[in-house]
Amino acid sequence: MRRAKRKIVTGKILKHVFEQDIKFSDVDSMAVVWHGHYVRFFEDGREAWGKKYGLTYLDVYNHNFFTPIVSMHCEHLNPLEYGDTAIIETTFIDTPAAKLFFDYKIYRKRDGVLSASGETTQVFLDQNRELFIATPSFYEDWKKKWNLL
Repeated sequence: MRRAKRKIVTGKILKHVFEQDIKFSDVDSMAVVWHGHYVRFFEDGREAWGKKYGLTYLDVYNHNFFTPIVSMHCEHLNPLEYGDTAIIETTFIDTPAAKLFFDYKIYRKRDGVLSASGETTQVFLDQNRELFIATPSFYEDWKKKWNLL
């Protein structure tokens, strides 16, 4: 079953693209990237995106919040192999909800073929690990900085 895509609320796209070499430790016995490593590539993409746009996990933590993943979807389309370079594209999808939505596309550099795509949803938890349903003020300030409000 295909999942419905979320709609971009503001139309503003905050995207980051970077390259990552596929190491021997990334592949399985068939010499293709083990399926579970694509989740790590999504994580690497979120971290690189956060550094670029000033919303890292440490920034969130220093404001006394956590942002655990509550939903993840990944489609494996064309495998990456040992020696390939992955191009990891991470896109923030704005929403008025107190959530973080990201879409991912991972391409093989050698031929530009889409290797995997996916999405994640994160929520805000306070210091007591309770769901925080209001938008945290630091997150609102961050959104204003990037003209998302």
